[in-house]
Amino acid sequence: MEEVGGKDRKVMDKIRENLRRIPEYIPGKSVNEVKKKYGLKRVVKLASNENPYGANPKVLEILRNFDRFHVYPSPNEIEELIERVSEYLGVEKERIVIGAGIDGILENIFKIFIDPGDEVIISIPSFPYYHTLASIFNAREIRIRRRSNFKIDEEAIVNSVTDRTKIIIVCSPNNPTGNLEKLEAVKSIVEGCDALIFIDEAYVEFASRSLIDLSEYENVVVARTFSKAFGLANLRIGYAVMSPELKKAYMKVSTPFPVSSIAVLAAKISLENLDYMRSCVEKIKRERKRLYNELKSRVKVYPSEANFLFFESPIKSSELAEELMKRGVIVRDCSRFIGCSPFSVRVSVGKKDENEEFLRALDEVLKDIS
Repeated sequence: MEEVGGKDRKVMDKIRENLRRIPEYIPGKSVNEVKKKYGLKRVVKLASNENPYGANPKVLEILRNFDRFHVYPSPNEIEELIERVSEYLGVEKERIVIGAGIDGILENIFKIFIDPGDEVIISIPSFPYYHTLASIFNAREIRIRRRSNFKIDEEAIVNSVTDRTKIIIVCSPNNPTGNLEKLEAVKSIVEGCDALIFIDEAYVEFASRSLIDLSEYENVVVARTFSKAFGLANLRIGYAVMSPELKKAYMKVSTPFPVSSIAVLAAKISLENLDYMRSCVEKIKRERKRLYNELKSRVKVYPSEANFLFFESPIKSSELAEELMKRGVIVRDCSRFIGCSPFSVRVSVGKKDENEEFLRALDEVLKDIS
């Protein structure tokens, strides 16, 4: 330990106490990691809910000639993207913000509303980052167990609201379970309290319906992303719809340059060429249906309106995930998700050949344990 100015300095002792309790985020294994660990030539990654067909080729074509790395993003670029999003959704551009994915947008919402000790209601299981943000901001988490079909328990949520409740998070389709929430159920929460209802629709393009109409309420934010259906996960760009008044507060807490010009350009091109995204979505939905039917005879699998399927493994999910990796397939072990069982697994819907490799590997593992 180094002495500075005659005193021992231990800056790590000054880290906020609530941060010490947050578990470190452990991402899934990468393709290269698994190849190296098991000496494999081919590995299929079905763990991160990515679009297996990639971004629109027009995005790749235009970005090859991008040469403005040395300048900051222009506000005009953001405004052009907001106009495209406005046309895509059919909502006023005055209610739209652009952010660094849904994660970045939700972080800004926490900045606006949460003081230490305020309450955040989360239906479990759901996306782990919600819990992380609550811990970072020293909020009190109110965890509401979902119903047996993973639908939210709207009555329990409303009954849990207190004067300290600032944010209620609704994920639809829900990650990791894939179920869609009914408009009436979420509407009853929106109208039943004055907390901010944050609706995460990251996977909505794969679903049969949306909750976007609820964005008309002044206490609702509906957030979406370009990561999934549009295949831009690496660029970290999303958007949200909120009241014009809340947008003013949002812009105060947003970083000066929240997204890059490359990300904005890619998102804009994607919205100008929607046929490609829709084609990808239809192929994924067809494979989702086929994969669901295949899994039904093997494991307990749940219906999904996202680009992944959630199922219960006959052995611990950590063991299943490891055995599948040995056979060149990466899935998501969900046992660490708050509210999930030790047997919970999520598998992304890939291309047909990738899904076939997963099924073959799964059959081998199931045969070995029978």
